[in-house]
Amino acid sequence: MAGARRTTAGAAGAAAGTAGRAAAGTAGRAGAAGGAGRAGGRAAGRGGGAVQERSERTRRRLVRAGAEMFHRNGYAQSTLGDIARTAGVTKGALYFHFGSKDELAEAVQQRGAALLGETVHELRAAGASPLQALVTTTHWLARALHDDPAVPASFRITKECTGRPAGTADFHRAWLGAVRTLLRQARDAGELRPGLGWESAESLVAAAACGIEALAAAGMPNDELRSRVAAMWELLLPGLVPGTAAAAYALRPPGEEPAGPPAPVAAPRRPGTAEPLECRR
Repeated sequence: MAGARRTTAGAAGAAAGTAGRAAAGTAGRAGAAGGAGRAGGRAAGRGGGAVQERSERTRRRLVRAGAEMFHRNGYAQSTLGDIARTAGVTKGALYFHFGSKDELAEAVQQRGAALLGETVHELRAAGASPLQALVTTTHWLARALHDDPAVPASFRITKECTGRPAGTADFHRAWLGAVRTLLRQARDAGELRPGLGWESAESLVAAAACGIEALAAAGMPNDELRSRVAAMWELLLPGLVPGTAAAAYALRPPGEEPAGPPAPVAAPRRPGTAEPLECRR
């Protein structure tokens, strides 16, 4: 009887050992499979990131190509086929990102408004006063009208596509809003002359700021345009700020030194003499 009990116990122990080894093997295989799944997931994630990055690059190229065509040819004369060719992509790739020309025009205007917003934010974050930020932002506009097609294209889309639904991007409205906001902030900060007629000042500055785009659209060279913007502020600023405060503002484009005082003009001389002419009464 005792021997039979020992035989039975041994068999049970052997069976338990076999079951344990089998379970361990199954668990090991499951762990290996899980690890492979996680590795595959990570690899797929990396691949997805690369696809997303390529998609974003394609979208940026399409927005820039659309801006170039809208600026050069106008909204009506720019076709999606021409825009796709300019971007170097198929029409299928264009339609993947934009369902219509209206959607692409909206993206162009959003790009222009984003550039404007970033410029104002960076200037204020760097410590520029509201009025100085306004002056510098007008110089940014003069440069951007030449350097980034999204800005002049945004103005042209606004003018050519009147009656667009409320809520769509409108760079012209965004530009006027930025000008008025900075001017109001300058008033609230005490930068403007006391007793200044607010509505008159706002209208004058807004009209002058919009005139920058009009001069650029008329074909004025960029260097001349930037000089005209500085001259505009030399005329406007003394009427906006108190006393001699205008001297504290940088009116030239960033990075340009102000022009020195003009050289004295010699009085006219009589031919053959070294004496200046005298005024005769």
